[in-house]
Amino acid sequence: MQPSPEEQLAQLKRGAAQIISEEDLLAKLRLGRPLNVKLGVDPTAPDIHLGFTVALQKLRQFQDFGHNAVLIIGDFTAMIGDPSGRSVTRPQLSHDQVMSNATTFQQQAFKILDKEKTRTVFNGEWLEVMAFEDVIKLTARVTLQQILQREDFKNRMEQGVPVRLHEILYPLIQGWDSVKVKADVEIGGTDQLFNILVGRELQREEGLPQQVALMVPLLEGLDGVQKMSKSLGNYVGVNEPPAEMFGKLMSISDKLMERYYLLLLGMELPAGHPMDAKKQLAAAIVERYHSADAARAALEDFNTRFSKKDLAHAELVGVSLAGIEEDLLSIVEAGYKALGIARTRGDIRRLIQQGSVQVNGDKLLDPKAAPALKAGDVLRLDKTHAVRIGG
Repeated sequence: MQPSPEEQLAQLKRGAAQIISEEDLLAKLRLGRPLNVKLGVDPTAPDIHLGFTVALQKLRQFQDFGHNAVLIIGDFTAMIGDPSGRSVTRPQLSHDQVMSNATTFQQQAFKILDKEKTRTVFNGEWLEVMAFEDVIKLTARVTLQQILQREDFKNRMEQGVPVRLHEILYPLIQGWDSVKVKADVEIGGTDQLFNILVGRELQREEGLPQQVALMVPLLEGLDGVQKMSKSLGNYVGVNEPPAEMFGKLMSISDKLMERYYLLLLGMELPAGHPMDAKKQLAAAIVERYHSADAARAALEDFNTRFSKKDLAHAELVGVSLAGIEEDLLSIVEAGYKALGIARTRGDIRRLIQQGSVQVNGDKLLDPKAAPALKAGDVLRLDKTHAVRIGG
């Protein structure tokens, strides 16, 4: 039995950062028809990380309630580059690059969405055919003062960083997508609010009901500070090998774990020991993006490596010392890079000095020392990460 509009609203609010407005969303849910719920994505990279799955899962939630999921692939907008939250202009991509990224992006997105019930459209379908006259008419809908009120534009102008004219057009283009698909709701990260509000304004100008803006939080990365990003190295990709995904998730702080439970699994942090809760979190996410068997194997591998401290017989990522400075700090830094984990040299120095770094079970406490390492040695970087020295 489908939940009532009030029950749907209560569930949709969980994990949302902001809804503009709850009253409007409830009114739309009471219309007695499936809503058109839009999520637009620019495939600027081939892979999805867990940060982006927060919006995808909210779209799946609408889908499960019987609403229409509209996934807009920005094959046109990705070539412009969304300026949201950016301190500099994005590099522009070719159409071939975008379409190649779009292929793998969709494959990964459908690990969350029901493909058979998702309407997937490319915004080049309507944007590529616009005449220049149409573009001029579209720009007349919004004032320059409105656009320049945007925080990231204001900050860049105050700092003397260029704002390119094509970036100013981006919110209009994203907003026009909402007009074309007649969106009732648009989902986006909190950095998308300006663009989504422009869409509401364009819908009003076109005589359409205005979409509800449902904003989801930007997920912090493994460092617990900055938002998850491949460029920052603090991410977990949904296509990463199960053991690697499991190990990365075991590295998050206990404080961050509660947020990951809510935003990635839609669950409350379970009671009990934090280590057990973290293993449950990692296993649940590996199962979601791989399989139950992969999750069990990743858990067993982790227990072998760390809980049982049997690192000598575990499968570990290998690290070659060729071309690396001989001091311990540089070697440990290379180990983290091999695992795809971002750590500052200051963080690594502290780990060494507090006794977290070990070779074959022996603690190494001097960041400047050049340890005598040989192929096959196990270098333990911290409580949950280790690598094997290669030949």
